Amino acid sequence: MSAPTHGPAPTREELPLTNPPLRASLAGFFGTTLEWYDYFLYGSAAALVFPRLFFAGLGETVGTIVSLATFSVAFLLRPVGGIIFGHFGDRLGRKSMLIITLSLMGASTFLIGLMPTREQIGIWAPVLLILMRVVQGLALGGEWGGAALIAVENAPTGKRGRYGVGMQMGVPAGQLLSSGLLAAVATLPDASFYSWGWRVPFLLSAVLLAVGIYVRFGLRESAHFQRIEEDDAKAKVPLVELFRTAAKPTILLTFIQSGPNIAYYLFTVYSAIYVTTVLHLPRGWALTGVLIAAATEFVTMPMFAILSDRIGRRPVYLFSVTFLAAYAFPFFWLADTATKPLLWLSLALGLGIGHSAAGALHGPLYAEQFPTRVRYTGASFAYQVCSAISGAPAAIVAAALISATGTTRAVSIYVIAGCAVSAICALLITETYRKDISE
Repeated sequence: MSAPTHGPAPTREELPLTNPPLRASLAGFFGTTLEWYDYFLYGSAAALVFPRLFFAGLGETVGTIVSLATFSVAFLLRPVGGIIFGHFGDRLGRKSMLIITLSLMGASTFLIGLMPTREQIGIWAPVLLILMRVVQGLALGGEWGGAALIAVENAPTGKRGRYGVGMQMGVPAGQLLSSGLLAAVATLPDASFYSWGWRVPFLLSAVLLAVGIYVRFGLRESAHFQRIEEDDAKAKVPLVELFRTAAKPTILLTFIQSGPNIAYYLFTVYSAIYVTTVLHLPRGWALTGVLIAAATEFVTMPMFAILSDRIGRRPVYLFSVTFLAAYAFPFFWLADTATKPLLWLSLALGLGIGHSAAGALHGPLYAEQFPTRVRYTGASFAYQVCSAISGAPAAIVAAALISATGTTRAVSIYVIAGCAVSAICALLITETYRKDISE
């Protein structure tokens, strides 16, 4: 008989992680890159390609409006996808949902690249396009929460910001990839571009999908989920338990991105409209400026994430919203100089410093606030509803305010108001950067 082992039993935090933190971080990165690659690619195609090939029978203006409306469908369906995949992620596990959401998202994007046009199959062309967008919206809703959890739950305490930022870096990475590929095929003659050129970036999404699936298949279920599964402690109805046991963080996280979201869509979406229709400058100036800003954000995000591991999530997030509020007027002052370098600087500062400081934290910030039993549902629901409330209408509201007032002052005040909401939420939310989340 072996001798008894003496000494204290290992604590939960001393138990080994089930996946290498770097691999878990990369799994989130590739999924989020594909998500935002699709987002920017579909948005550009909805403005440049789909009105002509899928909605041609409606006329140029109406066709463009309807095409852009299909782009907005994803915002409405993302909270639904967050609830559905969050429920099963908390009930069945994180890994399986991550494989499903990534597969749905990549497959629907790839199929858009193969889709026949209205001229070929009539009304079924726009119907199928909208169906693919519905699938994308649902998949997007479940993808982000799962990616956040797989990275954060496989990171050691004190380094969750460092490893959780990988998925958030997928936002500027997806933007750079989609914009770069679309710009390359846009150099083709019109006949080639509209017949097959526009399809190439959609078909190349299969590469990202293959890499993402490969990385995720090698993952094991997180130790956090394994523990509640072994203890038979899974929530029966996660959404109900979420509001019963974690209503405060759910509400605060539903509004905490108000300022950063408004500013983000001002910099990345409305800036092109403002530059071309108000300042009457070449569209290429704005598009190049956004690419420079995205590259800047890709570099600065890890810095802010590592800083949040050292001083906390709250001070870094408060820095972000304070900077964005203070920058709301100077952004337009720089842009209104109508000079290329200052326009690019205005976007680089807005994304690379202001938004980056908040965006870098969203993975750990959302995942750390919820207990394991409802973590997938809580992170997905709060994040996606926040995107729908503050992100979806931001560019439209900015355009309407300038049209109604004839000045950018109202838009700056709009940004400042959003940042005030974010600051209040950041002050009220629990600091979690040193919290043990392995309960």
